[in-house]
Amino acid sequence: MEGLKALFVKPDPNAQMRKCNALIRSNIRKLDRDIAQVRAVEAKTRNLIIAADKRAQRDPSRRSQAQREARDFARELVRVRKTAARLVTSKAQLSSVQMQVNEAFAVRKIEGSIRASVGIMKDVNSLVRLPQLAGTMQELGMELVKAGVIEEMVSENLPVDEGMFEDEDVEAEGEVDKVLGEILKGRMEKAGPLPNVPVAQEPTPAAATEEEEEEDQEAMMDQMRNRLEALRS
Repeated sequence: MEGLKALFVKPDPNAQMRKCNALIRSNIRKLDRDIAQVRAVEAKTRNLIIAADKRAQRDPSRRSQAQREARDFARELVRVRKTAARLVTSKAQLSSVQMQVNEAFAVRKIEGSIRASVGIMKDVNSLVRLPQLAGTMQELGMELVKAGVIEEMVSENLPVDEGMFEDEDVEAEGEVDKVLGEILKGRMEKAGPLPNVPVAQEPTPAAATEEEEEEDQEAMMDQMRNRLEALRS
């Protein structure tokens, strides 16, 4: 008998609103942490570009190699910035969802009914495809369906929209040139065929030290790439 009663108990709108807001706040905090991590990677990548440029200025015989490294770091910086931009956009979108959800529940209190929002449904269905938010956004979507704020959710089994992330792999040389020009302010030569400068046969102690620095920087770059990949997955 108690079980039958439970089937006909109307959900508490206040409890539904609190749960939805808690899920949204949790996702916003997650995005804030991810944005902070990506910004840290961006700052370190900028430093690696500057360090490569300094090596090119110190040792003309290794300028070609140093310039190539700077371009590699610049390509990575382009990807990092695109990831950061996507996360910031997602946070703004999620904040908009929160405002619309609270407005929908406020209207319900006044009018006694709630109208499904196409705008919220579109935003939630978009955010649920983000790897960072997939689980909790799916849960939020189901709560909003129960409350009548949206009419339906996308299927959990829908593939991630490849188009959302295809720009991650686009490394236009123009963007790389722009990044190098911004960070180095024209100190390095513009993109194009790099000079074939002969490398000294026997490295000097200073060159050996620079090689160790390069290895350390490569290790740092690998760590940053792994951190960025973790944010994407």
